[in-house]
Amino acid sequence: MFDGDCGFCTWSAERLRRWSTDELAIVPWQRADLAGMGLTAEECAEAVRCIAPDGRFGGGQAVARALQCCRQPWRAMGGLLSARVMAPLVVRGYAAVAANRHRLPGATPACALDGDEGRGGRSHGEGAGGAVPPAPR
Repeated sequence: MFDGDCGFCTWSAERLRRWSTDELAIVPWQRADLAGMGLTAEECAEAVRCIAPDGRFGGGQAVARALQCCRQPWRAMGGLLSARVMAPLVVRGYAAVAANRHRLPGATPACALDGDEGRGGRSHGEGAGGAVPPAPR
């Protein structure tokens, strides 16, 4: 699930949709049955989410898990990013992308984060454990 109000997130979801297999459903969290999946709007506004048979993933872990449901070479990339030794890099990478999503392809004013150059927006951190501070600029 991704933020359907964010142009960059929607742009990214469209790319993922092109690469994915039938085993991956890509939907904006605003149109999903969050209660039925045991999620809240706050959790989904915080970071992208992936609900899989083997667990729930948020932030960079969700991206890695979703890539594992894609055709090659993306499936291999997802496997690499899911490796335990990659976790710190995945967390920081997701935080950096989230902090700068208003500067990336497809971005709209809704992509801006709290404190981004005076633009209003939402927080967008990493994982189910809470928000991770944005990467240093």
